[in-house]
Amino acid sequence: MDTNLLMQGVELMLLGMGIVFGFLSILVFTLRGMSRLAGMLADETAAEVAPTVPVNVADNTQLVAVVTAAIARYRASRAG
Repeated sequence: MDTNLLMQGVELMLLGMGIVFGFLSILVFTLRGMSRLAGMLADETAAEVAPTVPVNVADNTQLVAVVTAAIARYRASRAG
């Protein structure tokens, strides 16, 4: 009788693990598909992105000003 109960426990464990594995597999394939879709959509809108302006790192005052402004903006967004 104990072996029957043990076998039922093993069957239930395998069923649970199979269900979790199936769900995670579906989740992985869904996320991969969404990633490919987002990549295709990003290629179409890539031309709309504004070009970045390079910062002259030889001039430390400009670099310090940029970092100071970034920190101030971050702190202002966190305060409100």
